[in-house]
Formats: sequence, C-alpha cells, structure tokens
Amino acid sequence: MTSSTYILRGACPDAAGIVSKISTCLFDHGLNIEDAAQFNDKLSGHFFFRIECSGALPESFRTTFAQIAQTLQMEWSLTPADRRVKTLLLVSKSDHCLNDLLYRVRNDLLPVEITAVISNHEDNRHAVEREQLRYIYLPVDAHTRDDQEQKIAAIIEETGSELIVLARYMQVLSKDMSGKYAGRLINIHHSFLPGFKGAKPYHQAYNRGVKIIGATAHFVTSDLDEGPIIDQDVTRITHAQTPDKLQIIGQDIESRVLASAIQSYAERRIFLHDARTIIL
Repeated sequence: MTSSTYILRGACPDAAGIVSKISTCLFDHGLNIEDAAQFNDKLSGHFFFRIECSGALPESFRTTFAQIAQTLQMEWSLTPADRRVKTLLLVSKSDHCLNDLLYRVRNDLLPVEITAVISNHEDNRHAVEREQLRYIYLPVDAHTRDDQEQKIAAIIEETGSELIVLARYMQVLSKDMSGKYAGRLINIHHSFLPGFKGAKPYHQAYNRGVKIIGATAHFVTSDLDEGPIIDQDVTRITHAQTPDKLQIIGQDIESRVLASAIQSYAERRIFLHDARTIIL
C-alpha cells in the first residue's frame, strides 16, 4: 500500500466521545491527522467534522469506521484528497465566470475536471474548444425545456459529472431537475441575496442608490434564488458609478465568489443541513 492523503468527513447527532472514537480509529489503522475542523451546531444538536489524514489506508478501515458510524447514526465519506471533482458547466451568453473558471482550471488553481460545457447559445464555443474541452449546444425555449433537461441529465450521467455549475446560465431549471441533483447544483447570483431580482439588477441598484453590491453562490432548489448559501462577497460603491461600471465591478465579484464556492465543494468542505450550509 502506498501512502496517500484522504478527506474523511461526516455528520451525526451530537454525543459525547465522537472525536475520541474517530481519532482512535484513525490511529489504530496507522493514519495520521494532518488537518481537522469540527462544528457542534447547538441549535440542531448535530455534529460536523472534516479531517485530512494521511497514511497507507488498510482495507479494514472502511469496515471498522462504518461500524462506528452506524452506532452514531452518522453520514460519512472518505475521499482521496487529490481526486478532482468532475464538473459540468452550464452557461448562456455572459462569459466572465466561464473564462475565470477556464483560467483557474488551466493553471491548476481549482481541483476540478471540466467534463463539458453546455450552453443554450453558441457564443462561447471558441473559448471552450480552445481549451480542448467539449462544447454542447442545446437551445431551449418554453416548449422544449423538458426535452433539453433530459439531454442535460443524460450528459451528466455519461460524463460521470458530480458537480453541475450554473456559470451565468440564464435559464430556470425545473423542479424535477433541481430535486434530482439537489446538493450538486451551484448557481451564481448577481446580487448579495436577498436583493434585486429580475432584469437589469445593476440598473435597479443604481436607481435605488445602493452603497454596496455583491454576489451570492448558492445551491439550486425549486425556489428560485432561495437555495442554501455557500459564499458571498460585497464591495462598496458610490453614486458616481454608472450601471455599466457597477456591472463590471459586479462581474468580478461574481467570478471570485463562484470560484470560491466550487473550491469549497471540491475540497469537501460544505455540509448541507436543512436550509443552511456549514463550511469547514
């Protein structure tokens, strides 16, 4: 067996001795804890943990830990730390988030593997194919949405994509699609939610004289832009900045926040708990 690094994570009802049982099991199987984070949510009575451990993983570890997890009613996973998360991107016309993600992946700044890029427009084909990535054009309207979503689902299964990212994909997913891939769909919203919804959000912000603008990355649910929030950021603005300038500033925030959310997902740091996220 070769020595590797793994991410062990789990969630369970809080109880005495959880950390002791986990650390003892790791020690007994020759695994060393490199990094650890935990959170006891007193409001819900749940315990969350994420551990990076290294060593030669014996076959007996999973069996032994599964027994411990069963006694604690724990949901858990063990993942090689160097495994890149297979990620499918959905985009429309706007390219700022797409280009930022392509740059980060090209330069090994995000631990993901882009399996394909799906778009309802042809605008970004050249940028994607220049990276030698697969670009799939799937036009959609109100009459073809169900058929288009079935094609997207088939591509998700074909490519083995774990994560689906709406990188400024300007279509509302159906309730069935949102439910089928719950916890695996990440969207970037052009506002510090809750905020200005609908068309021309930066014009709305300008007309209301706002003093900060921001962006929100969240999981997609059947409730539009109401999913559990993963990451947010803001910047201060002034009355002198036009809607066009606000859009430029906002697009930069969107790109950074989306990349941060994907990073957290790929590093197995996000725990979904009811309508909230815990990031360790």
